[in-house]
Amino acid sequence: MKNLIKSIIILATIMVTGCSTSYFYNMESKEFDEIDYQYKVEKVKIKNINLAYIDEGSGDQTFLLIHGLGSNAKGWLKNIDALSKEGRVLAIDLPGYGKSDKEYYKYSLEFYADVLTQFLTKCDVEKAIFVGHSMGGQISMITSMKYPDRVEKLVLISPAGFEKFDEGEGAWMKKVMTVELIQDTPTRSIDMNLRSNFYDTPDEALFMVTDRIQVKGAKDFEKYCYAVSKNVTSMIDEPVWDKLELISHPTLIIFGENDGLIPNPYLHGGNTVSIGNIGKETIPDSKLVMIPECGHFAQFEKFEIVNKEIIDFTKE
Repeated sequence: MKNLIKSIIILATIMVTGCSTSYFYNMESKEFDEIDYQYKVEKVKIKNINLAYIDEGSGDQTFLLIHGLGSNAKGWLKNIDALSKEGRVLAIDLPGYGKSDKEYYKYSLEFYADVLTQFLTKCDVEKAIFVGHSMGGQISMITSMKYPDRVEKLVLISPAGFEKFDEGEGAWMKKVMTVELIQDTPTRSIDMNLRSNFYDTPDEALFMVTDRIQVKGAKDFEKYCYAVSKNVTSMIDEPVWDKLELISHPTLIIFGENDGLIPNPYLHGGNTVSIGNIGKETIPDSKLVMIPECGHFAQFEKFEIVNKEIIDFTKE
């Protein structure tokens, strides 16, 4: 039992962020709004929440990019330019993350679905191609079932939601993924564990470590940790694995063959293609792409392949 608890704590740390070198100690603190996204960031008020987003490109189709647990819109740096040549790109910071407001919101995945559809309305977008990474994939699936008229197609990159957790596994995950655990993640762990998101960590990904370390002293950091903790609970409490056949939209599923997080390496083990095949075999109109020598952050590590697959899929 002690080994199981230890394994889950390690996984929890990995889920929040990661990578590895002592250079990251003694970095200056920054507020979330001070982080450089390399794109202009705009804000709009939804449900009395100031929502931050990047808005690039134009055209008849809109790509709505939805990040995963612990991340933000900056995780799409390798995709925005390519997709903006094909249409409008909206890369959002979900409430609780990045430059968006952080409070003690409900933080259910349905809450995010409501926010995203209202966001599209504010942006004068009738429907969008939902591109979701990890938790963002599970949010996209929930939105597609709750608001089918607002979704044109689904692109699910390393999506959460296909893998089934039983009641005991879910209870353990929720118990260990506390606000305190996330707040107290040491610099060394943040640094070392980024590599679990990649097969071969790109140098350009180091901002995922430095940004995370620098906001540790931000005034809203505890509220960010609260969001991450509650989102783990919401992913477990709002499963989609048993509803996949209800998804009516054309769906592209992309996984790295060497995903170190899916399936859960401590509770389930096995290989990622088995999880990808759950989606392919259950979602009626779906296509599965497995990328070799690629980890969980496929849209960053193998961005050229991912961008091409998305663009080709939208033209089908």
